[in-house]
Amino acid sequence: MGLRERLTERVQPLLPGEQVRQVFMAQAGVNPWIGNMFGLVGQSLVKRRIVAVTDQAVVVFGATFNGGKPTEVLRRLPRETQLGPTKGIWSQVNVGDEKTWVHAKFRKDVSAADATVLSS
Repeated sequence: MGLRERLTERVQPLLPGEQVRQVFMAQAGVNPWIGNMFGLVGQSLVKRRIVAVTDQAVVVFGATFNGGKPTEVLRRLPRETQLGPTKGIWSQVNVGDEKTWVHAKFRKDVSAADATVLSS
């Protein structure tokens, strides 16, 4: 089972009545480049997030230290929220008032979520 499937499996029970369309990991707190530069001390300043885009909303979850399991719902945004555009290795995305970054490996998930909004 791939990462996206595991993330979907973990967030779906917290989203009753909603269908997860895209899901990806993100991080908030310090800039990812700074967090990575200072090893474990820098990583302790990073706040892990899981972003689930459903048929009804964009839901941001707090996540465990390694980012793999949701711990709580932090915010719900309207489904019409445009997240990108993304570029570079770390892209800042729009998930509310918290500066949040997404790694390039999740670029296609952000683009797919935005394509749905733009086609509506």
